[in-house]
Amino acid sequence: MSQLSTTPKPRRNVELALLVLALAVGIGANMMVGVDKEKAFDSDFWFQSSLLAVAALVFHAVLRFRAKYADPVILPLVVALNGLGLAMIHRLDAPGDDTGNNQLRWTLIAMAVAIAVIWFLKDHRILRRFTFISLAASALLLILPLVPGISAGEILGARVWIRLGPMTFQPGEVAKITLAIFFAGYLSSNRDLILLAGRKIGPLQFPRFKDMGPMITAWLVSIGVLIFQRDLGSSVLFFGLFIVMIYVATSRISWVVIGVALILGGGFVASNVFSHVQLRIDGWLNAFTPEVYDRSPGGSGQIVQGLFGMANGGLVGTGLGQGRPDLVPFANSDMIIASLGEELGLIGLFAVVLMYLLFFTRGFRAALGTRDAFGKLLACGLSFAVALQCFVVIGGVTRLIPLTGLTTPFLAAGGSSLLANWIIVGLLLLISHTARAPVNTTPLPPAKDPAKAPNATGIDTPTEAVKHL
Repeated sequence: MSQLSTTPKPRRNVELALLVLALAVGIGANMMVGVDKEKAFDSDFWFQSSLLAVAALVFHAVLRFRAKYADPVILPLVVALNGLGLAMIHRLDAPGDDTGNNQLRWTLIAMAVAIAVIWFLKDHRILRRFTFISLAASALLLILPLVPGISAGEILGARVWIRLGPMTFQPGEVAKITLAIFFAGYLSSNRDLILLAGRKIGPLQFPRFKDMGPMITAWLVSIGVLIFQRDLGSSVLFFGLFIVMIYVATSRISWVVIGVALILGGGFVASNVFSHVQLRIDGWLNAFTPEVYDRSPGGSGQIVQGLFGMANGGLVGTGLGQGRPDLVPFANSDMIIASLGEELGLIGLFAVVLMYLLFFTRGFRAALGTRDAFGKLLACGLSFAVALQCFVVIGGVTRLIPLTGLTTPFLAAGGSSLLANWIIVGLLLLISHTARAPVNTTPLPPAKDPAKAPNATGIDTPTEAVKHL
């Protein structure tokens, strides 16, 4: 009886029930948008809703076969967020605009790639073999937007896009995954070296200077992204990802202190040397100044319009389709949080933030439950990458921090962001499956058990090197 009570349950039926609720959120929001446009139940609505529902149910079926012990909450949360984003993007489409349908196509592609990750990878620990390959892939992905011929050039002040035929793609979104794999592999293999004691200052034990190479490298990479790609958001994301992962690996607050010092030093220099950083900070601090509001480029009109829109929504919002989020530039991408805040109100926006919070905590729970150091670091890194991205985006829209060019995960229009974040979902589901799956404690047969071999002595057999000592 005790053995049965401790055996973990797959809980796939719980996931299915939550998935039905998640689809109701996304499809219901799309229906309300259609009611406002007087085409609530046209052929487009049924076609789009059916595709989203089929893709979600196929994903659920794959989990039943390949990762039946995976966390039952992660997939429904992401489907609800993705469906809500699809509805808002569709609502913001101008006549003749195809952004909503394009977002649906990218959603299906991203979900298919995440399914392929779960189906073919099977065990996240295989990724540890590709630690330095992931580093090389990260370097290549970050360099691609600067390569003539494939670079899409400077778009909205940043050089983060490449052109693939008629499409554009942001390689930095995928680079956050490959960097997380590299950091997890490197830190799990070199933890003892990094933990070597250095100088102690007060209650903090700082590392030796020669052991700070990984942090200096990560800092230089983030500064390089800021200088050459002019992307403040990705720069903060990459360095913040490394700080959190090295803190999780070592449990030393001194690494965080050093990282924060490097961020402050780099930020101070960047704000005084690079004009695009100066404009971002000035637009944040003096957003309501008329000359800053009307300035182009680097004006604060986008931020102020978003704030007015959210203020117009009040507590309960104007209702889907009843506001004017289209007055805000890039309402379906950079400022989709402001669009949702206007039409769903403070309560609706809190519900969205709560879904993100649940997603992060389930990712961290998978990290706590898994038994290998690589998996713990990878799950923490991937979960924190999404959390930090949400903080940077929502903080920028609400004027808590300067606005950056990052997209809101799963909500904002953007194929590269959707693809990268759905891959993160696939990896987190794999890690949570490993964490919750029962451990095989069946004894080995005598022929395969080293302790029961014919010449076993009950002690370890000395190696040839030991014999010659």
